Amino acid sequence: MSSAINSFRLDGRIVLITGASSGLGMHFASLLATAGARVAVAARRADKLLSVVDSITRAGGEARALSLDVTDGASVRQCFDELASWGAPDVLVNNAGVTVTRPLLEQTEADFDSVLDTNLKGNWLVATEAARRMVAAGQGGSIINVASILGERVAGGVAPYAISKAGVIQTTKAMALELARHRIRVNALLPGYVVTDLNRDFLHSDAGDKLRVRIPSRRFGEMTDLDGPLLLLASDAGAAMSGSTVAVDGAHLVSSL
Repeated sequence: MSSAINSFRLDGRIVLITGASSGLGMHFASLLATAGARVAVAARRADKLLSVVDSITRAGGEARALSLDVTDGASVRQCFDELASWGAPDVLVNNAGVTVTRPLLEQTEADFDSVLDTNLKGNWLVATEAARRMVAAGQGGSIINVASILGERVAGGVAPYAISKAGVIQTTKAMALELARHRIRVNALLPGYVVTDLNRDFLHSDAGDKLRVRIPSRRFGEMTDLDGPLLLLASDAGAAMSGSTVAVDGAHLVSSL
């Protein structure tokens, strides 16, 4: 195996993935475990993660479940304290996120707060604590903030979500600037419309088809489309990348539609 291919491996590295009980987070956990990482999966209810841990361990990987409320600084610190029995994380996949879908004039202050608290404040809390642990351990690392193409463009009915993801992109750049001296890379992954169990019915409906034809590639993404970009950002293959935003969207961002 060539050194270039080997550089995508994560053998023995400690990875923490937030929002890992379903969807992209669950998929990322399986992928990174297959690449050799020791995977800690985190969500508000650790019991919802047991099937993820079981799937990884049955496949020969190493995984554990941690309870984490990303909006609560004490919960964030407790999660990293529990992870410390393995060590400081080498990689953070900052994936936890929520949305509220309704027209702007019908959205409430509670809607805004719930989305921004999870997607932006929570992202900052977890990434900052991960960086502190990496620095204290005297090691570098990789922080991957999962944003969205809606951080760089907009769509109707999801204003708080788009606002939060724009903030995540700027958070990524600010952290990359300050953490580079500590050998910590910070990048953002920007998925386009990716089919998951939560949105499958909509994306395969007539309304979803109207959205699909606005994408230059004329297809929705699959979770596996994110595998290569995620491994690039997590591994030594992306050693010179920091402050980058990596869109995986079938050219949607460069389209005017």
